[in-house]
Amino acid sequence: MPQLRFHGVKKEQIKKFSKDLVDELATLIGCPRDHFVLEAIGSNYIFDGEEIEGYPFIEFAWFDRGLEVQDSAAQIVTKHIKSVGYHEVEVAFMVYETRKYYENGQHY
Repeated sequence: MPQLRFHGVKKEQIKKFSKDLVDELATLIGCPRDHFVLEAIGSNYIFDGEEIEGYPFIEFAWFDRGLEVQDSAAQIVTKHIKSVGYHEVEVAFMVYETRKYYENGQHY
C-alpha cells in the first residue's frame, strides 16, 4: 500500500535502486514487499518560459507510522536517489486515513 511517486527522476534510474529501496522500506515499516507501488511520473519543469532540468521530488503516500519511522523512510529514499547522481532530494509524505482507504470496497 505504500506508494512512492517519483517526479524529476528518470525511470531507468529508479529501476537501478528499486529492489534495494523496497527491501529497506519493507523492513523498516514491517510491510510486505508486494504492497509497495513505485511510480515514475514524467515531469516537465518550466521556469521563465523555458524548460529546465528538474530536481527529484518524491511523494510518499502511506498510513501514518510516526515521526521516527517517517524520518528513517525519508533518509532511505534520499540515500537511494543520491546513489544515482542527484544532489538535492525532496520527499513529502501524504497520510491516508484508514477509514477513508478502501480495498475491494472495504475500508481498513
